[in-house]
Amino acid sequence: MTPAPHRSHTDDLLSFIAASPSPYHVVASAAQRLEKAGFRELRGTDDWTGATGGLFVSRAGALIAWYVPEGAPAHTPFRIVGTHTDSPNLRIKPAPDTGTSGWRQIGVEIYGGVPLNTWLDRDLGISGRLALRGPDGVPRSRLVQLDEPLLRVPQLAIHLDRQVNEGVALDRQRHIAPIWALGDPREGELLRRVATAAGEDPADVLGWDLMLHDIQPPGYLGVDREFVVASRLDNQVSVHAGVTALVDAATGATQPGFIPVLAAFDHEEVGSGSETGAQSPLLERILSRSVSARGGSDEDWSRALAGAFCVSADMAHAVHPNYSERHDPDHRPLPNSGPTVKVNVNQRYATDSTGIAMFTAAAERAGAPWQPFVSNNAMPCGTSIGPLTAARLGVTTVDVGVPGLSMHSARELCGVRDPGYLAAILTTIMVGD
Repeated sequence: MTPAPHRSHTDDLLSFIAASPSPYHVVASAAQRLEKAGFRELRGTDDWTGATGGLFVSRAGALIAWYVPEGAPAHTPFRIVGTHTDSPNLRIKPAPDTGTSGWRQIGVEIYGGVPLNTWLDRDLGISGRLALRGPDGVPRSRLVQLDEPLLRVPQLAIHLDRQVNEGVALDRQRHIAPIWALGDPREGELLRRVATAAGEDPADVLGWDLMLHDIQPPGYLGVDREFVVASRLDNQVSVHAGVTALVDAATGATQPGFIPVLAAFDHEEVGSGSETGAQSPLLERILSRSVSARGGSDEDWSRALAGAFCVSADMAHAVHPNYSERHDPDHRPLPNSGPTVKVNVNQRYATDSTGIAMFTAAAERAGAPWQPFVSNNAMPCGTSIGPLTAARLGVTTVDVGVPGLSMHSARELCGVRDPGYLAAILTTIMVGD
C-alpha cells in the first residue's frame, strides 16, 4: 500500500475514535458506517426469514454484523473478525456527588487495567448513555458526549510527595476522585448537568452508564508523522479495521465466498463475562439464527462452523526502547512493520500453526507485512477474546494485533501504516480470495 492510502485510512480511524468515547458510541459509529454501506439492523423480535445482504444486531456496547451473498447456501462457512469495544478508564459511581475540603468531586470506579498515573492532570469529559423514562413505561436510551474540560484528577505536587519518582507514590485507589467545582457537593448535580447537556429532563433519568474520557483529540506524532497517538487505540483500531473490511467485502467487485462476520464485544477488559461479552452466547445465537433464517438445519449449522475461521484482533505490544528486557529477545515487533500474530503455548492466545498459515497467506495476498509476537517467559501474558471464541464455537482461531506502546494508557501510540495493513488482511480473509 502506498503512503496515501495508509494516511487516508488512519485519518478515518482518528475520526472514528474522536466520535467514540464509550463502547456505546463505538457501536453507534460502526452502525452508522454499516448503514451507509447498505446494511440494515435486525432486532431480536423481527422475523429474520430469508434475510440476505448486509445485516447487523446491536445490543448496548456490542455489535454483530454479517453479510449474506445472494444465493449463499445455509451451510456457507463463516469468516469471523472478533474485536472489543471497551477500553480501560474511570467510570462514574451510582451515587457520584462527593467532595472534601471545599472541593466538589465525583466518585469513580477503576474499569480494567488502568495505569492511573496516565489519567492525572488531564482534562476530562463525560460520555456514555442515560436510561430515561419512555412512552408507555418502556425506558429509552440516550447517548451523551460532553467533550469539554469538566473534570481533572490533580497530581499531588512533588513537594508533598518527594518519593513519587521512586515508585512509592500515594495509594492511587484512595485519591482518584476528580474535581470539577468548588463548594459542598450537591446531590444530583452531576446528573442534572449531563442530562441538561443532552437536552433531557433530569427527572426522567432512571439510570446511567457514564465514564470519563480524555478530551485531547487524536493525532499524529513524529518527525514524519509516522505514529498515531490517541485514546482507546486498544481496541478501536481493530473495530475500525473490522468495519472497514466488512464493508469492503460486501461492496467489492468480487462477492465473498464465505459469510463475513464482525463481532465487536463489550467488557473484554474485565473478563468478557456479561450478556454482551465474548463469554456470552450472543455470537453463537445470532449466527445460528442466521443459518435457520436461510432455511438451514442443525446439520447446516454444524457444517458452517466446521469450515469457519476466526481472527481475534486486539492490540499488541511493540518492543519498548526503555524496557527491552521485558520483551522476548527474539520477538520484538516494531510499529509500521505490520500487525503481529500472537502466540502463547498456554493458550492465553488461541493461535496455532493452522491459524498462522491462514493469516499469513492472506497477508501475502494483500501485500501486507506481519510480525510474530511471543511474550517474555518471565512476564505474565495477556489474553484476548480469541480463546473464548475458540472454546465457545470450536472454530480455528488466530490472535493478531497492531503493535503499540502505552497500552491501556489514557493516550496510546501505534504506527500510521499498521491499521491499514490490518484492514487489508482482514478484507482478504473475509472475501476469501
